[in-house]
Amino acid sequence: MMQKNSQIQVATAGEALIDLIAGTDGRFEPCLGGAVYNLTRALARQGIETLYLNPLSRDRFGRQLASALQQDGVQLAVPDAVQQVTSLAVVNLDASGHPDYAFYREGVADRATSAASMTQVCSQFENLSLVCTGALALSPDDGETYLPWLAAQRQAGRTVVIDANLRPSVMPNLELYRRHVLTALQYADVIKASDEDLVCLQLPGADTLAQARHLLQGSRASLLALTRGGAGAALLTRQGQLFQAGETAPIAVVDTVGAGDCFLAGLVVSMLQHKLAADWGSSPVQEGVARVLLGSAIASASLCVMQRGCVPPTREEVQARVAEAGVSFVGE
Repeated sequence: MMQKNSQIQVATAGEALIDLIAGTDGRFEPCLGGAVYNLTRALARQGIETLYLNPLSRDRFGRQLASALQQDGVQLAVPDAVQQVTSLAVVNLDASGHPDYAFYREGVADRATSAASMTQVCSQFENLSLVCTGALALSPDDGETYLPWLAAQRQAGRTVVIDANLRPSVMPNLELYRRHVLTALQYADVIKASDEDLVCLQLPGADTLAQARHLLQGSRASLLALTRGGAGAALLTRQGQLFQAGETAPIAVVDTVGAGDCFLAGLVVSMLQHKLAADWGSSPVQEGVARVLLGSAIASASLCVMQRGCVPPTREEVQARVAEAGVSFVGE
């Protein structure tokens, strides 16, 4: 039975899996992963009271996933392990540390849920103000699970954050997948997307920023966070403001697994600390606040890529990184 933490601020819904990361010797190292799982841990490690909504398996990997979440302070909405097995992802890294994924996701634990069960759990937490999902949860096959849940969260007045985080290599019907992702993003107050996501969505626009503006204006979101790898990141608001930043000097990248997840965690943490409304960005925003959000997000991601696999930083580590003035803003 779930022991309810009345201080829960954020609920996350989506995949929890094992990343089998290929080494140079051809062997595969199992690492705890999944975009939403990484985000969940990253939020908790930065001091956010976080609820993970999906079930986990009773197999060895499932027990490891659950143990790491609980050690980080995450509350499990489904504390009793389920019979279904744990999802797997085979991860090959290129020369720059960029991952390529192959997923094994049939009959797995984290998909053994429903919109009704997740909505019912969320309704029990009065202080729950923000929900996050994305990545594999945006598969058309799981639309009946996540879209009604997202609609219920928006209706309840919670801020909805969706990470596009597309996985085209594992979707058999790319056109259907693109349409479904764009449909899901209509429920978002805040969208996080990468330059690669925008290419996959085949959005019009002469460059990445133009494509990002098209995505934002075609949605109901008030804010879009855009990651561009080594080129930094940007925040775009519905009102039309643009804020851009990046690392002041190159950093030693081990691999980029979990970088986007940690970026989003840093952003969400700052949003909560500033008590930003769901429609923040629909009218002019303060440049100082936007800079804090971007600085926190970039620092969180940078600390992640310096390690193998996804090892989310603590809030103290992120704050120390920000204090080093490692982030520069366009225009400075």
